[in-house]
Formats: sequence, C-alpha cells, structure tokens
Amino acid sequence: MRKIALCALLLAAACSKKSGSAAGMTGSGAGSQAGSDVTATARAAHVNAGGMWMPQQMAGFAELFKTLGVEVAAEALTNPLAAPLAAVVTTGGCTASFVSPQGLIITNHHCVQGGLQFNATPSDNLVENGFLAKAMADEKSIGPSGRIWVAQAFTDVTAKINGGLADITDPAARFAALEKRGKEQIAACEKDRPELRCRLHTYFRGALVIEAEYLELRDVRLVYVPARSIGNYGGDIDNWAWPRHTGDYSFMRAYVGKDGKPAEYSKDNVPFAPKHWLKVSTAGLAPSDFVMVTGYPGSTNRLQTASELAADIESNHPRFIAYSKQRMALLDGFIAAAAKPDATEAQKATAIKAGVMHQGVQNYLEKYEGMMTGFAKNGTLAQKQAAETTFAAWVAADASRAKYGDALAKVETILAEARKHERADEVFMNTVTSSRLMGTALGLARIAEERAKADADRKPGYQARDMPMREASQKSFTKNVDLTIDRAMFKLALQNAAGEAAELRPWLHGLLGLKAGATIDDKVIDAALDRFYGQTKLADEKLRLELLTKGTAKQLKASKDPFIAAALMVKPLWLEREKIGETRSGDLLVPMNTYMEGLIASAGGMVAPDANSSLRVSFGTVRGYTADGAKEAYTPFTKASEILAKQTGKEPFDAPAALVAAIEAKNWGGWADKRLGEVPVNFLSDLDITNGNSGSPVLNGKGELVGLAFDGNIEGMSSDVVFDGRATRTITLDIRYMLWIMDTVDNAKHLLAEMNVSAPAP
Repeated sequence: MRKIALCALLLAAACSKKSGSAAGMTGSGAGSQAGSDVTATARAAHVNAGGMWMPQQMAGFAELFKTLGVEVAAEALTNPLAAPLAAVVTTGGCTASFVSPQGLIITNHHCVQGGLQFNATPSDNLVENGFLAKAMADEKSIGPSGRIWVAQAFTDVTAKINGGLADITDPAARFAALEKRGKEQIAACEKDRPELRCRLHTYFRGALVIEAEYLELRDVRLVYVPARSIGNYGGDIDNWAWPRHTGDYSFMRAYVGKDGKPAEYSKDNVPFAPKHWLKVSTAGLAPSDFVMVTGYPGSTNRLQTASELAADIESNHPRFIAYSKQRMALLDGFIAAAAKPDATEAQKATAIKAGVMHQGVQNYLEKYEGMMTGFAKNGTLAQKQAAETTFAAWVAADASRAKYGDALAKVETILAEARKHERADEVFMNTVTSSRLMGTALGLARIAEERAKADADRKPGYQARDMPMREASQKSFTKNVDLTIDRAMFKLALQNAAGEAAELRPWLHGLLGLKAGATIDDKVIDAALDRFYGQTKLADEKLRLELLTKGTAKQLKASKDPFIAAALMVKPLWLEREKIGETRSGDLLVPMNTYMEGLIASAGGMVAPDANSSLRVSFGTVRGYTADGAKEAYTPFTKASEILAKQTGKEPFDAPAALVAAIEAKNWGGWADKRLGEVPVNFLSDLDITNGNSGSPVLNGKGELVGLAFDGNIEGMSSDVVFDGRATRTITLDIRYMLWIMDTVDNAKHLLAEMNVSAPAP
C-alpha cells in the first residue's frame, strides 16, 4: 500500500523529529488582549470551527493568528519540543504542565484522586481534606504506578508501519505483519534507553503513524491539593453545568535519581529539572480574548461513519448509560452506609474508594446522557449522513476518485458484520472485567502463556517492557481496590449476564462452576461469589507478584484459586474474540486508509484527526452562550461572591469557612479583576476539548498560563462527533482564583514564590 501524502495534505511543517531548546517560556503578563480595534473586532466575530490540531498543522493558521492579534506566532506551535508546548505532559489519563524549574506540576483536582486515595485513611481522609506539603520533604508519593510522561521526540513512521501491507491479501496475516512491525519499531526506539517509553500514535484511523518518545518519570508526589469542598465544589449537581464555581486544581512534583535519570520512589531522589515550564499570568482575561488549550485529549469519533454513529445512538450508548446508572446506585449505597452514626472503620474506608470511583462513573454517565440529548437536538446523525452524501458527490465528480467510494463501501460491509457480534462481546467483556480480581487472574493467566515465548513474539502489553508497569500496578492494588466494592460490581455484571438470552452468554455456567442448563439466580450467584472471595488468595500482594514475574501455565493450571480457575476457563474465549478483532482490523486497514485519504482530499487537506491521547492544540476566544430555552446569554465569567449564593453548608455546596470568610470580607488582596471588582472563579471559551484534556493549560495570546480546562457544558457533548461552535464551551478554572486561594486561604505562599508569582498591586 502506498504511503498517503498526509504531511502535504495537512500542511505539515514538521513530520520528523524536532529538537527542543533549553529555555523556559518568558514574557510579561498580558491582561485583556485589546490589541488594535481591527484585531479586537476579529476576535469578537471569531467562531471556533473546532479541531484538536496536531502541532505540525498549526502553521496553517499563521494568517488567522495575525488577524486575531495573537502574539505567539502559529509557526512557533509547530514544534512540540519548544516552549510553550514542551512544558505540557501527560499522566496517562489527564494532562498536566510544569510550572517551575524544580519539577512542580499543575493539573486538575480530579486528576489526583487516585493519589489522594492511596494516602487516605478514615482518620486522615485526604480525599476530603486535601493536602499541603510545607516543604519538599513532606510531599507524598501518589503510589508505585504514578507516572508523568514528558515528550522527547516525534517521528513519522507511516511508511515503515503501513508500507506494502496492501500486498498481503489475508487479513489476519496483514494484522500480524502490522503488529510485528509495530513491536520492532518500538523495540528499536527503546533499545539501550530504559528511561524512555516509545508509543505509536495512529491518526486518521491508521492512515498516519507517528512514533513518540517519552521520558517516563516514575517518582511523582503530591504537593498541594485543596479540600474537596473547593476542588469539587458543586459536585455532581454542577458537573457539566454553568455557572460554575469550582477550584479544580492541584499540584504534584516529579522526582528523579541523583544522576538526573528516572527512578522509582526514594527519599534520596531529587526534583526533576524540566527544560521548559509555563509562566503563570496574573493579568487575566476579558470577553473575546484569544485563548488556546494544549494537552492530550483521549478520544473523539468525528471520523466515524454514519452507520457507526447510528449504532451508538440506537444501542451502544443507551446500554452504557443503563449500566452506569446501576454502578452508580451501588456506589451510592456504600457512601450512604459510611455516613450513618454506627458506621464501622471498614465501611468508612470502603466509602473513600467508592467516592473516588463514583466521581469517575458519574462524569461519564452524565456525558453520555448529554451526548444523546445533543444528538437528538442537533440532528447529528442527519449531519453525518449529509456529509457522506456530499463525499459521494465529490467522488462521482471525477472517475479517478472511484477508489474512495469503493473503499467506504468495503468499510461499511466489514462494520456491518462486526455489529452482528457486538452485543455478545459486550456482555462477555462487561462480566470478566467488572472485578479487579477477575481481571488480575486473567492477566496472570495470559502472562504465564506469553512468558513461554521469545520476547519479540509476545503480544503487545505482555513483553518485558510492560512488566515494570504491571508490577507497579500490583503494588498499588491493595490501596486502590476494595474487595467489598469489587464483589458488588462482579455480582451486578453476573446478574446482568444471567438476564441475557442464553446464546449471548454460553460461558456463564462454566464461569460460575455450574452444569449446563442449571438455574442461575441471585442465590446461585451469591453462593459462587462466597466461594470466589472466600477461597481466593489473590488479595495477597506477594502471591500476585510471584505469579506475575514467575508464574507458569502449569502452575496456574494446578491452582485451586477460584478466580484463577475461572480465568483459565474463559481465557480461550478471550483469545478467540481477540483473534476475531485482529482479523477484522487487518481487513479494515486498507479500505479505511484509502477512505481517509479521500476524506481529507475532499475537505481540501486541513482536517483535524480524532483525539488519540497525543499532543494537540485548540484555539478560540473567551465567550458565553445562551442555554436551551434561556432568555439571556450566560456571561463568560463567574465571581467569588456568587459562591455565597450557592453556599448551603452541606455537600456539595460546603465551601470551607476560611474561604467563605475571605469572600465575605472582600479580602481580594490585589487578585481582583478590575472589570469585575472581585476575584473571578471560572470562565467560558469556545475551545475544543474532550476527556483527557482535564488539567490542560489554557494559555493567552503570549503563551502564558491563564487557566486550567476541567469541564465542558452539557449542551456541547455531541461535539465529540460533530463540533458545534455555537453551543460548545470549555469550562476553565481562572488561574487568579487558584492564586488568591493559595495566598489568602490555604497559605501556600511558598508555591507562589516557586512559580515566581506575586499579587498584583490592588
């Protein structure tokens, strides 16, 4: 298969490795970006068309940046290893940024819940109370599996990975060749460089492949996290909503060995010295000011076909929503039990973990509900279908384009066949992954099988390079997993599976240790769970690590542990589904790449790829919006005094007394916005973000930090499929609210000094 000329099509200025500079971002604070009347007018009129752009695409916006009066040249954003982009890192689930030369990292409050949970106890509940280290010696490890990845290089390897695959006619063999090339590429990248993790990021559904090199920092510590009543003020009620008054921020620090190289946690480690860090602006923003966000967004589906979207709307999303509601109900029960006067210490410990899990489940539940509402309101499926009609007309206009139409038809045929098995696969996966103990047992069974092979022949995820992270995960298991919750979630999945048609879960009797045809009811399920959780030894960290690092297939087969026995029973089914998926992926590869080539060409080349957890840039302006049915538009800023109107003293509107007192006293201390007359809390913009952008730095036109993206509005949820700049808004922590709390409420002045920040003159 010939390489698609995506670099040219996408106006790419840098599809090869970049070398970074050693200087941090400099410059003075920018206040309201008034600029000339012409540029101010242009910003006020600008409506974001959407796009999470690859850095190398940013040169295509050079003229637009000039029109908008942006001081950072668009070309400067093509280099991800230079300021300001090089200060931005990923935690593997959220985005974060360096804000000092001593490895200080800023991200969202909700992005460090795992680290808080790891250190929390019923008597010292950091999840609720927050944490502040007065000195570096007091900073707490977020756990053995905590990681920060810092980008080092990016290389286009499309030709190496995809070249000639079209000549392989068997789909399974094609996928095997693709996988083999990927493993070889990563092995070569990491050879003799244990400090690096290399990844292959695929764009345009596999048509473009970029190899990314990341420095993996393995000692990450909590520095400062505000109380839950600041960091998650408004809780579930305000989630995905505006107006918002949430202080969603936190600080961590990355450490390395004394030799400057990544190392596991040790009291002798020293702070990591990043090449770049962001300058924190205290000057603030105003409506229509230019802003941009950069980070590692997780996934969007803007390049999916209309038929894929139809399946999501008709079945996939409704089922996900229903299952999430069931899980939420279980977690609510654990939290309520711990709130009773006679609650035990064990119940309180369970509630801490349930609360952290609840926040994640609720977040996705409400997002998907919002997406479904948006799909219906905006006619998103009709928009997708219309776009495909337009594409078909473009294909028909030139005989040389017929291959693109043929490719789409082939893609649709493959997808239609896959959908026939989708529900059965979903029931199986929901069940065997609902329990962390069950998932651990499956992983151990698979690792034992793979260990018998040469490392190069093992499946990705089971090679020697993957073992340190797996070991770290097992070391975190005890503090991160609650077996009471684990059992409840497993029971729920088993009950749901039992309620499905027999042909969708032929494996269920074997999993429960029953004879074929036996009745499966709650009593039977409870009896099986009594056996699973009563007899298992997998809660023992030493045993898990022993099996992880040395376990053999023979040893596991001889095990009497019920989870391991169940894992061995379902493993062939897991492998069968994996093989079917791989064959399907191999079948899709060629027509999908051809279709993507045509889709990009039909759009004139400037197309943003779907989010894939790689570095992206989005830009827009500060602006409000009008909610459905509202008579007045929302203003783009909220103010600290508005917290008093929400305050009830009960969760989730229970701001700390010190914060309330400071607001009542109007003790702004120079942090007030002159236009608002007080400290701003959150602001709106039309930036394009999704999950994974949590914690992403929002920068002004000089590339300075002015906020942290942490949420979106419910009206914009369907933009993960079709971006709607009229209604989609990003909700951002105004950095001045954080700085004011650090200075006035939480006494974190030492961190302000470390960031070289001081209060503006009143």
